[in-house]
Amino acid sequence: MSGVVEATERAARVSTVSREIALLRGRNGLALAGVALLAFGAIFTAVKARRSEEVDIAITLRLQARQHRPVAALMEVVSWPGFPPQSHFIPPLIIAILFVMRLRIEAAFQLLAWGTGGISTIAKGFVQRPRPLPEQVRVVLAPLGGSSFPSGHVLTYVGTYGFLAYLCYTLISPPLVRWPVSLGLVGMLAVIGPSRIYQGHHWPTDVAASYFLGTSYLITVIALYRWVRGRGQVTQDDPIAE
Repeated sequence: MSGVVEATERAARVSTVSREIALLRGRNGLALAGVALLAFGAIFTAVKARRSEEVDIAITLRLQARQHRPVAALMEVVSWPGFPPQSHFIPPLIIAILFVMRLRIEAAFQLLAWGTGGISTIAKGFVQRPRPLPEQVRVVLAPLGGSSFPSGHVLTYVGTYGFLAYLCYTLISPPLVRWPVSLGLVGMLAVIGPSRIYQGHHWPTDVAASYFLGTSYLITVIALYRWVRGRGQVTQDDPIAE
């Protein structure tokens, strides 16, 4: 266990860059977070004004027209972690594993990243948008309830598994492990949105808004995490300390 911790700490030190580059990355990241938040606001306004319904139905029917068993199976598998009860214990399990590995800061920020689930609940209360109906599109039976906007699956995945992908990419040293794990998590984020539309559980604007809002939150969490880790790793040997 200590070897894993030492490896992650070495990887973090090696990835440390100059203060100027770190500040530039931080500014660019926060600018992107702001743009994503504005995009969410624009979709939110359109949905509240009911200006997206025709486009939503057209896109959904087009996507659902591709009826292939492997595609349907993939959509079901990707969505599975986001349904209860597994959605209630997978994120805490990830946090617990990080804590046991003595990655206390990472565990704390993984918990913070999981906060997108709470944001989803709050946002749903403001919109109260009905979910797609079988009369409109094909709907796969699932334990669903509440408002359709935004997509809780997408929003929670972007925060929880997006931050986990970032940790895996930055802390795992062996490329043969780092790349498959990181890309696998990113791939799951890319597919979860279409899966919610394909299964008829959400409208395309629900998914798009969730991606934008989740990305804005994720970038902010990553920026804060980098700042905290940077302060804790400043030593005489680190470039940032020069």
